[in-house]
Amino acid sequence: MMPRNRSRILSIFLVETLLGLLCIAAGIRLRFGPESNQIISHQLGWVKAVLLVAVFEGSFYIFGLYDLNELSDRTRVALKILAAAGAASISMAIVFYLVPELRLGRGVYIVSVALLLAMMLLGRLILLWVLFHPRLSERIIILGTGASAIRIAKELLDRKEYGYKVLGFLGDDPALIGKSLINPRVIGLTSDLEGIVLRHRPDRLIVAEQGGTLSVSSLLNLELLDLVPIEDGSSFYERLTGRINTQMVRPSWLIFSGRRGRLRVYREVRRIADVLVAVLGLLVSIPVMLLAALAIKLDSAGPIFYTQERVGRNNRPFKIIKFRSMRTDAEANGPVWAGQADGRVTRVGRVMRKLRIDELPQFLNVIRGEMSFIGPRPERPVFVEMLERHVPFYSQRHLVKPGLTGWAQIRYPYGASVEDAMEKLQYDLYYIKNQSPLLDVIILFETVRIVLFGRGAR
Repeated sequence: MMPRNRSRILSIFLVETLLGLLCIAAGIRLRFGPESNQIISHQLGWVKAVLLVAVFEGSFYIFGLYDLNELSDRTRVALKILAAAGAASISMAIVFYLVPELRLGRGVYIVSVALLLAMMLLGRLILLWVLFHPRLSERIIILGTGASAIRIAKELLDRKEYGYKVLGFLGDDPALIGKSLINPRVIGLTSDLEGIVLRHRPDRLIVAEQGGTLSVSSLLNLELLDLVPIEDGSSFYERLTGRINTQMVRPSWLIFSGRRGRLRVYREVRRIADVLVAVLGLLVSIPVMLLAALAIKLDSAGPIFYTQERVGRNNRPFKIIKFRSMRTDAEANGPVWAGQADGRVTRVGRVMRKLRIDELPQFLNVIRGEMSFIGPRPERPVFVEMLERHVPFYSQRHLVKPGLTGWAQIRYPYGASVEDAMEKLQYDLYYIKNQSPLLDVIILFETVRIVLFGRGAR
């Protein structure tokens, strides 16, 4: 099942694509009148329209205007729309200069962009009203009153903008009825499950904890009578957050996922894609790498490249290649994680890390088959040994090749502690369980956005 937020974003994207094309058609109609049909049909009209909409939507994506968390502040949204439109216009100017055949007439371009901006701004105002309207929220009852139930409720409360409303909890202790666990109250006993569902009419029932007075027959009756959709708490948590909580994880999720045949084909195809893209990336980035190498040499004494042992797939060690971004004596006292505003980083290194230029030589690791473009970031053996002792299921992240970027990298900031490693592992496990071409595309687009805005680097 597609996560609720992802399906909403996809719906917004598709609707805006259709409306954007209509806006450009209207711009051509207003500018040329009766001749507009001929222009659309015979002068690459639809190609130009699709290109313009694609560039504007790409710019909106980069500026975070498809992130539902960013839509609550109207002033900020309006400023982002103007900034995204400016960036899109500059991009279109470059395209028109390189490929004159794709130029839109000045009058058509101005009218079309004005309609596009008005439509997108109005669309987001309507979206805000829809997302925060209480009658359109998905009403949820959570079965359980323990740590797992509270954890799910907290995640739901943090995502009110996605249209969730927690009606309350059901438990086994009569003394808890009416009491607030975090914000929603305990509204009844699991022994009265069917009656509570009939009274409150929830849109979904989340089984966070099993056992106690909760009977399988009651859940089965609700399911067979089609009174309410029922979902396992651990599966719902995974779908909601995009990570697997290590306190809820069950080996059966991976054992019985039925993905073995599909994954074999997927991995073979992705290996070919990895090599092709890595070779292309290496060729395209040669000018940038030459400038980086020169800057490193002029900035500080020491080698240009830096190799370090990392742990790869099936715990095989390999040497990762990076541009040197730290002083040569950075680990004179032993290996440590990089910290915020780390004093060991050189001036050039700080810029390279911000723009991820120091990672470019890892194209060679991809070509050699030691890494993939997407996967968990490879860790050093000394840290792996320590983390495997303290973090449950940590060794499972070595079931796949490490990557230049990954689900954990785009969803969680840079980690420099055991606690951070535990959080990032939840995202890595989610990727290992759900890896697919669609998820890879999402990660690549998010990585581009993060690199352009320099977020998360140290």
